[in-house]
Amino acid sequence: MTHNNAYVSPHDYDHTHQSVGSGWLRASVFGAMDGLVSNIGLIAGIAAAGAKNEIVMITGISGLIAGAISMALGEYASVRTQNEQLDSEVETERQALNRNPSGEEAELSVLFEELGMSEDTAERAANEIHADAERALRVHLTHELGLSIEDRPSPWVAAISSFVFFSLGAIVPILPFIFGFGSLPMGLLFGGVGLLAAGGTAAIFTRKNWVAGALRQLLFGGLAVAATYTIGMFLGVSAIG
Repeated sequence: MTHNNAYVSPHDYDHTHQSVGSGWLRASVFGAMDGLVSNIGLIAGIAAAGAKNEIVMITGISGLIAGAISMALGEYASVRTQNEQLDSEVETERQALNRNPSGEEAELSVLFEELGMSEDTAERAANEIHADAERALRVHLTHELGLSIEDRPSPWVAAISSFVFFSLGAIVPILPFIFGFGSLPMGLLFGGVGLLAAGGTAAIFTRKNWVAGALRQLLFGGLAVAATYTIGMFLGVSAIG
């Protein structure tokens, strides 16, 4: 069987890979999960303390707004710092290649030998790669540090994804309160369904068993609810006031 290499990627006829470096998937999944768990726990705690439905709703909305902003700022700072660290490592490696190209070429040859190449093949491969400075830089970054120059997720995409999906997750358990049929059992029911949906969806994206993913997330959320509910019962609204 032959393939036209000018048009077909080596993987296209056999399998494909999902993009893991864009930053939006991690931020979206983490944001939705965090929004669900934190706000389910929040309304459970405040309701267990004896707060009225109006107070529970206001608390939930406040938690949504504060949490979404915090998540967005945190993701932006985290991804930007990660990109700046990558830039720093790229510059460090570039300077090393400029200072001592022969030493770096010998280092790459040793790395190739450790991957299973013969000494002669490793030396020839390293020599050919070092014929192009930018190509040498990319190969050194990949083999020495496991980094790729292209691996720069957008901090804005991460921040916006976090904000949107945290908000979507956090609003689920307070929907009954917003629409006037709020109670703690209804809030927990909505939140539980949201946890199942979020956990199952995340598992599908990562090609895992969606049932196991859904139940695992429901378990995590249940533990958070149990903790905050217990604390709320001990405190009580009168103790808070």
